[in-house]
Amino acid sequence: MIWQSPVRLWLLLGVLGLLAAYLLAQRRHSRYAVRFTNLRLLDRVAPQRPTWRRHLPAGLFLVMLALLVVGFARPTAEVRVPRERATVMVAVDVSTSMLATDVDPDRLTAAKQAARRFVDGLPDEFNVGLVAFAGSAAVLVPPSIDREALHEGIERLVEGATGVQGTAIGEAINTSLGAVRALDSQAAKDPPPARIILLSDGANTSGKDPIEAAGDAVSAKVPVHTISFGTPSGFVDRGGRPIQVPVDGQTLRAVAEETGGGFHEATTSDELRAVYEDIGTSVGYRTVRQDVSARFIGFGLLLAMGAAAGSMRWFSRLP
Repeated sequence: MIWQSPVRLWLLLGVLGLLAAYLLAQRRHSRYAVRFTNLRLLDRVAPQRPTWRRHLPAGLFLVMLALLVVGFARPTAEVRVPRERATVMVAVDVSTSMLATDVDPDRLTAAKQAARRFVDGLPDEFNVGLVAFAGSAAVLVPPSIDREALHEGIERLVEGATGVQGTAIGEAINTSLGAVRALDSQAAKDPPPARIILLSDGANTSGKDPIEAAGDAVSAKVPVHTISFGTPSGFVDRGGRPIQVPVDGQTLRAVAEETGGGFHEATTSDELRAVYEDIGTSVGYRTVRQDVSARFIGFGLLLAMGAAAGSMRWFSRLP
C-alpha cells in the first residue's frame, strides 16, 4: 500500500497520546476508588459493571481516530477492474466426438454446464458471445451483456449444430474474431479488449489451419485460451459399434502458445469447472492503482457509531 500524503500519518502519534492519557486516567481512577473506604456507598456511586463495557466505547473511539488518520493520508492500492468494452468469446466443439461418455454424463453436456457457470461468474458489464464449431463454425450468440440470450444459446449447443462434421479449430478462431470486430460501431477502428475461450477434444480436421488463424488472433491482439477436454479412453457408439475418440490437445496447446493465451487440460467435469474459474480470474481485467481511503474512513465511521451506541446504552452519555 502506498500513501499519497504519508506525512499525515504522524497524526497517529496524537492517537497514541490519547491512548496513554486514557490509561493514565484509568490508573488514577483505580487509586481513588481504593482510598474510598465506605464500600457500601462506593457500590452506589460506582456500581460493578463488566470491565469490557467500561473500556469498549473508548477503545472503539481510538481505533476510529486511527482509521480516519490513515484515510486522511490518502492510501492507494492496486485494484483489478473490468476493462471497458471487455469482450469474451466462448467457442465450444459440437462434433460427434463430444458425445463420448468418458466424462459424466458426456463431454458436450459437461462442457455446457461448465460454460454456463463460467459466463455467470463474469462481471455483468462484460460482453460475452458464443460460437459453436464442428466441421465449420457459426456464431450462436453475438457478444452482448444479455446473459439470458447466452443461456439460450448454450442450450442450443448440440451435436451437429453447424451441419458439417469434423473439427475446425481455425474456423472457430476466425469466426470468434469476426464477432469481436462486429461488436459495435467503434470495433473496426477501435477493437475492444477481447479473449477467446476455445474448448475441444481433438485435433483440427477441416477448415483453416489453426496456426494461421492463431496468427490472425495475434494481429488482432486477442489471446486464445484453449481447453483440451476428455480422456484417452473416450469412444462414441455408432450403430452398435464403438469408435475410439481419444482426446488430442497438441493443436490446442500450439494455438495457446502462439497467441499468448493459456492451455488447459481437463478430464472430468470438476476439472473443467476449475479451469473455467481459473480463466475467469484473468480475462477482461486490468490492474490500476486507486485511492482506497474511503475504506478506512467508512470503517472508522462504523466504529464511531458503535462507540456512541455502546456509551449511550450502558452509560446514558456520548463518549
